[in-house]
Amino acid sequence: MNDYAGAEKWVPHDGGMRKVRAVLGDCRGCDLWEDAEQAVAGEGPVRARMMLVGETPGDHEDKEGHVFVGPAGHLLDKALVAAGIERSEIYLTNAVKHFRFEREGKRRIHKTPSAGQIVACAPWLRRELEIVKPELVVVMGAVAARTLLGPSFRVTQHRGERVELADGRAAVATVHPSAVVRSQEFRRDFDRFVKDLRGAAALLD
Repeated sequence: MNDYAGAEKWVPHDGGMRKVRAVLGDCRGCDLWEDAEQAVAGEGPVRARMMLVGETPGDHEDKEGHVFVGPAGHLLDKALVAAGIERSEIYLTNAVKHFRFEREGKRRIHKTPSAGQIVACAPWLRRELEIVKPELVVVMGAVAARTLLGPSFRVTQHRGERVELADGRAAVATVHPSAVVRSQEFRRDFDRFVKDLRGAAALLD
């Protein structure tokens, strides 16, 4: 695991989300900033009751500077509608704020962040949690689960269950929507993803 400086020295510990977004692009806590177009901040109401945490920006997000605007984002939008959740009422973010990729010709292919990069970026997510104070966090995918629930947590073993973060906050883990996009059994896996989201929303009722 690379010994990265970590994001802590760049994360503001006063001020709100506007300040976080203003300085996020200055972060040099790991090496992902070197190749990415930009850091991608979270979006949504600062007092959202529900926060959805994905893994990392993809190619579209890196180019556009917004979360969940690529194929996985479009699928997430459809799943939220099916689950009765308004995207405008939730806070969406990623555990890692820069796109990690490898090139295949002109294409940029997503590559999972290393353990060191995940740890280095975690202070940004912790600060978002402090500011938003969501009642429930939906943890989507292994990178988000590693950040919020620890390296031993397995989404496959606890998917859809109510679990708790280290601070006692309620959470539900599920797959990342990109896994559904790639699925060979799309309808089954889309329906199961919607079921997870619907179950998470029910915890707020």
